Amino acid sequence: MLKVILVRPGATTFDEQRRFKGSLDLPLSPLGEEQVRRLAEELKGEPIERVYVGPCTAARQTAAALVAERNLPTTELADLRNVDHGLWHGRLIDEVRRQQPRLYRLWQEMPEQFSPPGGESWQEARQRALRVVRRLCRSHRAGVVCIVVAEPLATLIQQQLGDAVQVDVWKAECDCGGWQLVQVVPELVGLTG
Repeated sequence: MLKVILVRPGATTFDEQRRFKGSLDLPLSPLGEEQVRRLAEELKGEPIERVYVGPCTAARQTAAALVAERNLPTTELADLRNVDHGLWHGRLIDEVRRQQPRLYRLWQEMPEQFSPPGGESWQEARQRALRVVRRLCRSHRAGVVCIVVAEPLATLIQQQLGDAVQVDVWKAECDCGGWQLVQVVPELVGLTG
């Protein structure tokens, strides 16, 4: 059975300020660096075989800390870039809630039917997540792999792995510096073949 350790990178200043970072390339903040040190300590005993990482500085910095003393192979995947929030990039979440309440509500309540102005649709991001999951399930039938990817794409990947997590878009947007283990049975989630 394949197990995936899904790691959210440490915080950036945008996370701390509750801003949309989406696919912006931001480094870890001092808080994020501390979160990553804690993550590396928590995961040091896990039998990880390979680390997959999204193409952003915070994810790369997080992955580097996880593999520093283990010399694990690391692969950056373009499909692990975070959701593109278009014109909402850099804006405060509360600012969007106040200034665009209807759009805010749509994004929160029906993300699968909405995309931020000039941004990527939830369906497009979900398709990327599915491509990643299928690729991993074909490459790794068993063992433990780690995926380092920011929210909200991390939650979409978690869903594609077969975990029935509910999406709270706004909570997920600023969820950083954590991890979870997801056991994958490819036959049960339609990923064999």
